[in-house]
Amino acid sequence: MARNDHFSKFAATYATHRPTYPDELFTEIARLAPATEHAWDCATGTGQAAVSLAQHFDRVTATDAGAGMIEQAEPHPRINYAVGSAEDPPLKDNSVDLVTVAMALHWFDRDAFWQTCQRVLRANGILAYWGYLLPKISPAVDAVVKHYHDETIAPFWPPDRTPLMNLYAEVQPPAPRVLEQEFEMTARWRLANLVGMLDSWSATHRAREQTGHDPIPAVAGLLSVVWEHDQSDMPVCWPLKLHAFRFNC
Repeated sequence: MARNDHFSKFAATYATHRPTYPDELFTEIARLAPATEHAWDCATGTGQAAVSLAQHFDRVTATDAGAGMIEQAEPHPRINYAVGSAEDPPLKDNSVDLVTVAMALHWFDRDAFWQTCQRVLRANGILAYWGYLLPKISPAVDAVVKHYHDETIAPFWPPDRTPLMNLYAEVQPPAPRVLEQEFEMTARWRLANLVGMLDSWSATHRAREQTGHDPIPAVAGLLSVVWEHDQSDMPVCWPLKLHAFRFNC
């Protein structure tokens, strides 16, 4: 498995159960870019952000360190998927207007990644990255999810993940900031969707591999008790924060 390939072994689960980002996020990012010819979606996963970028950019290069993730990526005529790292992508110098990173900046060698952004971005190009925290559904459901995240599988989260926990507030690229904005992802989910999201977390799979015990059935049982059975699905929201910086200006 490649360095920072945390998800290839369960890429299909990841593709099915991760939430999608709001359209307004990509409209704002495209507005900031100096042009809309070429965007690079770094650490694309299975293409959740890349597909939305393709609605605004003529072409999108979407890379991920995990071959398994690229194999599960959603095809799109404007997207070229490739296996590649954040630090050494298959991109020419001064070739992209925008670099995006969705929920993955914490995995990178950031000093090397900043240098890559300076290399591949055109004049006044934009680096935009974002992260989101735990879903908000109901007090009872949220408490179970938080306990699972903070206690049950806590020993199995990689230490690299720390910057995500404050939504990258302390990360500072060597470029002027042009935007810091809060968004909200929303969905209507059934219980199975939420359980699937928990199963898509890298710590869940690391716990399963290292202990020989599957933590999902127990948390699914607890959630089934507190889920509101009088409706087939429930509204879900995730707080999301976008950071954008202008390079080579």
